[in-house]
Amino acid sequence: MWEYTEKVKDHFINPRNVGVIDDADGMGEVGSLACGDALKLTFKLDENRRIKDAKFQTFGCASAIASSSALTEIIKGLSLREAEKITNEDIVKYLGDLPKEKMHCSVLGRDALEQAIANYRGETEKKVEGEIVCECFGVTDLEIERAIKENNLSTIEDVTDYVKAGGGCGNCHERIQEIIDSMHGKEPRAKKKSERLTNIKKIKLIEETLDRDIKPALKKDGGDIELIDVDGNIVLVKLRGTCATCSASQVTLKNYVETKLRELVTSELVVEEVQ
Repeated sequence: MWEYTEKVKDHFINPRNVGVIDDADGMGEVGSLACGDALKLTFKLDENRRIKDAKFQTFGCASAIASSSALTEIIKGLSLREAEKITNEDIVKYLGDLPKEKMHCSVLGRDALEQAIANYRGETEKKVEGEIVCECFGVTDLEIERAIKENNLSTIEDVTDYVKAGGGCGNCHERIQEIIDSMHGKEPRAKKKSERLTNIKKIKLIEETLDRDIKPALKKDGGDIELIDVDGNIVLVKLRGTCATCSASQVTLKNYVETKLRELVTSELVVEEVQ
């Protein structure tokens, strides 16, 4: 279970500035319900063009609510020039920290603020720039590069924590690693050569991959997976926790678990769920 600061708990239980400003000067909307987090931020300026009021509506977890609430408190009284300098780290510091798995909630707030300021200035909505790396969450290489640079990220898991890229099917992990290596000035990693696996070695690799790469990702959302048996190239598993009742469990099973095992063990594997 994640550890939350008292300030995070306070802003979750007693969120400030919930709602929408009807005659707002600026409005920003980011995220989507399909991705699990969505945020709408509105603000109103006073006669000196400072933010006199800010409100939010969000669909998300406790960290998303707390981060959004904190953001509205932070920007009150600021000029737009001051507000546009606010970073996701400023939101995290205000809350006294966030679990690393929830850092993307603070990034969501930063992005909503940027959009709201752009909306006030009459700037047209930016087109998607860069190459879409993560199809599941629509994250581009430029967004990943920005997160790595601003937060000194060094692993795929770090990137997922901040911008969600790589948190779905896992097909983009290799590309994310390439971006990380490039940003840190490292040579691209050589791809592993395929080798003939004995049954014992295959089962061992499957178990290691489940424990190291798959279970931690599932447990972030309250799920889990148990290896039941391996019959040739058929991997029999049992989904546990929230994964067992999730309507998208088969998508997770095929697009994430099977894809990851094929990538890290052998491309011949087929994953099936035991009922």
